[in-house]
Amino acid sequence: MFSHESWVCDDDSGGRRLKRKLLIGTALAAALVLVMASPALAQEDPAPAAQFVLDNLWIFLAGVLVFFMQAGFALVEAGLTRSKNVSNIMMKNLMDMSAGVLAFALVGFGIAFGGGELLGGWFGFDIGIAGVEQTEGEGLLPATFFFFQAAFAATAATIVSGAMAERTKFVSYFAYSFFITALIYPIVLRWTWGGGWLAQLDVPFSDFAGSTIVHATGGWAAMMGAIALGPRLGRYGKDGKPRPIPGHSIPFVVLGAMILFIGWFGFNPGSELAADEFVMPIALKTLLAAASGAVAAMALNWLKDGRPDVSIAANGLLAGLVAITAPVGTVETWASVVIGGIGGVIVVYSIAFFDRLQIDDPVGAISVHGVVGTFGTLSIAFFAKYDDAFLGREDAGLFYGGGLDQLWTQLIFVIVHFVFVTVTAGALFMAIKRTLGLRVSEEEEREGLDVLEHGSPGYGHDPSGPGIPSSRT
Repeated sequence: MFSHESWVCDDDSGGRRLKRKLLIGTALAAALVLVMASPALAQEDPAPAAQFVLDNLWIFLAGVLVFFMQAGFALVEAGLTRSKNVSNIMMKNLMDMSAGVLAFALVGFGIAFGGGELLGGWFGFDIGIAGVEQTEGEGLLPATFFFFQAAFAATAATIVSGAMAERTKFVSYFAYSFFITALIYPIVLRWTWGGGWLAQLDVPFSDFAGSTIVHATGGWAAMMGAIALGPRLGRYGKDGKPRPIPGHSIPFVVLGAMILFIGWFGFNPGSELAADEFVMPIALKTLLAAASGAVAAMALNWLKDGRPDVSIAANGLLAGLVAITAPVGTVETWASVVIGGIGGVIVVYSIAFFDRLQIDDPVGAISVHGVVGTFGTLSIAFFAKYDDAFLGREDAGLFYGGGLDQLWTQLIFVIVHFVFVTVTAGALFMAIKRTLGLRVSEEEEREGLDVLEHGSPGYGHDPSGPGIPSSRT
């Protein structure tokens, strides 16, 4: 056991060595202090650099959450349709992301955010992603911003898949996915987040995270696709009344809805485009609106039909999320509960309305994203309290004494958007219908799209089936 004295020094030579080390260490510390104190050599305040890293990492992670929503969309659509089409549905959602990202990188991003302004802010153009190799700067890197926006573009494209399920040629759907992310969606972006004509109005528009820009673009395109295709075989009787075509997996529906719910915490809080003090209030309002939408839709459906339908409750959850996506940056927390609940009520009536029109939408995409997305954007005109960086002022909502100015702007926004998307998407689907053909044959629709379109069923055969011995006793 060593004594304290023997540990410090046993002889004179050891003492000299220790003193020498202490002197060297002191000299180095003094030199470092002098360097740090020198105005020419001192390191800049590390806070901005840390914020730069945090902002880019947070938006990257938020983009990952939004991309993960593709799995949620695929599961909801697969669950609400028949098992003979599950491979086709998974392939469509996979290609919405893959083809969509490539189209957006090549052309769409440049139309939305690059190039000079054309036609008074109605259009712009550039090729590729300007500054994509940049790794230093302030704010978001071009690569970070593109990553996040590409996730949104893929979302807008994949919304359409559900409304066109079980009867669409894959090659035709692939062509659609490319064009919506290359042209239709980017033009909407140019008008709005790209600084175009809607952002230049005396009373600017507001759509914080994309109730209309993203969701209603997909929703109204879905409506035009469903109209161009016509309903599934046997969906409506001779009297025009809808006949149920049950989906094959309610667990898929709920799991998919919950994945979308989780992904929305990248969608809405990520749209702050910074890691700052507003992220958590936005997340909380997103949470409350989703819960309110699910409960409101379930309660209304229960009152109407006598039983709480699982798929309606799941669509209510999604409707609450879509409804709050536009106003989440400007409303007070209590208003998110009201807006989400109204979204849940709207989706129940809207699904029934489109069925009466015999517009066959197997998953309710038109109602959840088109109708409720439009409502969410309009709700800003009534509930806006805070400046969300788009409005440019506080208390813009009618309920806070803001008058009707914001309502007129929001109405112009949603009306022009509706006309543009329905006309362009309708023209695209008609062009595809006349060239590639849009709908599969009646035989293929009856047999299912998995084998005839993709070469294999979505689910393998039971290994204990005929001709294969079972391992179970």
